[in-house]
Amino acid sequence: MLIIDNTLVSESLLDECFCCDLPLCKGICCVEGESGAPVEESEIPRLEEVLPIIRDSLSPEAQKVIDSQGVVYIDSDGDYVTSIVDGKDCVFTCYDEEGICRCAIEKAFREGKTDFFKPVSCHLYPVRVDKMTEYEAVNYHRWPVCDEARKCGKRLNLKVWQFLREPLIRKFGEEWYSQLQYFAEKRQ
Repeated sequence: MLIIDNTLVSESLLDECFCCDLPLCKGICCVEGESGAPVEESEIPRLEEVLPIIRDSLSPEAQKVIDSQGVVYIDSDGDYVTSIVDGKDCVFTCYDEEGICRCAIEKAFREGKTDFFKPVSCHLYPVRVDKMTEYEAVNYHRWPVCDEARKCGKRLNLKVWQFLREPLIRKFGEEWYSQLQYFAEKRQ
């Protein structure tokens, strides 16, 4: 375990290989799981703000869920998470012509329709951040649906910390990431 500022970082971020391979996994991480994606309380207004921009790209079922319970709910752990449709799809999913599950928020961002990329937990996946009393735990979440991403990462020799450079900087800042990079390079 590494300590960087107020975070405890799992060394698996430095050791494990990872690179999403959407043509193979079809974005299943936005569909499978016990609940929606974690959402920071400060992100809820941003999700509500972007909703009118992306609403037409969401399924009718997702629109009904949002109308009845909102963009988030509190899960069994007491955390805010994105609402989900029938225990599966995040309400913000949309599918492209190849059947790949995409994030409607990210799509709108890439099209220049919003300045909100998507919830930081989604951007960080497969890393999860858990708040502890004094620290935030930064852990690699190893999940069978990401087997293809691990294979792709091995082929490219791309570690989790390298693959997630942009979202790690978004969450923790450039200085934090520089320290992580220092530790990673020192281990080689």
